[in-house]
Amino acid sequence: MIRFLSVWAFALLVGSAAMADSQMRMAVTTSFHNSGLADVLLPEIQADTGIEVQLLIVGTGQALKLGEAGDVDAILVHSRTAEDAFIAAGFGTHRREIMYNDFVFIGPSSDPAGIAQAQTATAALEGIAQSGATFVSRGDDSGTHKKELSLWAQTDVSAFGPWYNAAGAGMGAALNIASGLDAYIMSDRASWLNFGNKGNLDLLFAGDPVLFNQYAYLPVNPALHDHVKADLTAQLETWLTSQKAADLINGYTIDGEGLFVFNAQ
Repeated sequence: MIRFLSVWAFALLVGSAAMADSQMRMAVTTSFHNSGLADVLLPEIQADTGIEVQLLIVGTGQALKLGEAGDVDAILVHSRTAEDAFIAAGFGTHRREIMYNDFVFIGPSSDPAGIAQAQTATAALEGIAQSGATFVSRGDDSGTHKKELSLWAQTDVSAFGPWYNAAGAGMGAALNIASGLDAYIMSDRASWLNFGNKGNLDLLFAGDPVLFNQYAYLPVNPALHDHVKADLTAQLETWLTSQKAADLINGYTIDGEGLFVFNAQ
């Protein structure tokens, strides 16, 4: 009996070790998670590669910090300037583009700031500021927040007034706040399409090339953190840039509208 239990315990330990060897941690943005695409990709990744990808869902700024600390094996984010700085500092081995969509401006269907008639993204933001209409910002150092601030920097708006509300929250939570306040907000298209609590909000402005939103995969540098699972991050990258990944990403739709476009090279 004792011998049987010893064999069983050994088998359990071996199985647990094998399971741990097939697990990796990846920090992803809240916008990626809110899109629902992870629910499509992760089961297929595990079925094809045996890799169980555990997601840490945070803003881009926090995802990069997790990578710097070696708390994750890879990150999937969308802020090119911050990504380039991460790679230049040696925290990641390289940057691989995977897919893109775009940012859009959401607001009350009555559109008191008239942004639906704007010709550019910066003109839309200036219209919101001039009207004093309520605007909700992610305010969380995410890729979306970084992009929003870069757009404000290109406007004639020199200061934010009481109309500007920094939520300090992820994309889904910020959209919920905007819905409750009947406010304007900048969102990635995927999160908006998958958002259920739209209330009186509509997509009012899109199409300016500056609203392009690229997502990239960055493996954490194992030379800095020897516990990083470089073999699994490489396998995952191969899968994410495969034809199967392309078909799943391009084929992911809500109400017939695509949320992402695969563009891995």
